Amino acid sequence: MRNASPRPSIARPSASPSPAAAGVTRRATCALLGVATVLCAASGVRAQSPSSHRHHFKDADHWAKVFDDPKRDAWQRPHEVIQALALPPDAVVADIGAGTGYFALRLSHMLPQGRVYAVDAEPAMARHLAERAKREQRGNLTAIVASPDDPKLPAPIDLALLVNVYHHIGTRVAYFRRLHGSLKPNGRVAILDFTPDSPDGPPRSARVPAEQVIAEMKQAGYRVLREHRFLPQQFFIEFEAAR
Repeated sequence: MRNASPRPSIARPSASPSPAAAGVTRRATCALLGVATVLCAASGVRAQSPSSHRHHFKDADHWAKVFDDPKRDAWQRPHEVIQALALPPDAVVADIGAGTGYFALRLSHMLPQGRVYAVDAEPAMARHLAERAKREQRGNLTAIVASPDDPKLPAPIDLALLVNVYHHIGTRVAYFRRLHGSLKPNGRVAILDFTPDSPDGPPRSARVPAEQVIAEMKQAGYRVLREHRFLPQQFFIEFEAAR
């Protein structure tokens, strides 16, 4: 969940935890409160937002009210985030863990000549997004049902955007190595997630600090392109393929 907690689900990098340990990790991650983003049923990519564990996201209409709460704008600053990415009007973007469309719909409006893939591992969320895109006549937005280890993108992209999703992904290094194959030659990956001291977001034990994200992305074959520091509760880092 990529909006307040829509799509993609996840876990820790290189070391593969035992089934028991993985269960403990998921239960811990499922203790959040706030605007939700990820499905705690299995690890994979499912949503964007601060907290909403212990919940499933099959009731998309209900979660739309949570994920798209206008109060979220104050700390998420979606338009500033999109402007900072400096995307050309014909860019192809994948909103991984798109949830109910908090970022995907905005991207669709701001990229009139482009294409937006709203990716989520929860079928109900993808269905909700597809219906919303049709209702709002967003012909450049395509909803995609992903699997936990593959966003299933149908074409190369200029940018993969993951908002409040990274800490939910299991086997992250392998996931981003696979994503590498879906990026265009100068493609980027932008990751936004909660800082250790953010008042919102998942339990502190479930958060992944920016330094660890950078280290894991390096293992996956990326390097830092730039960091943005205007978000009050999150880090915002852009990566590119290491050459």
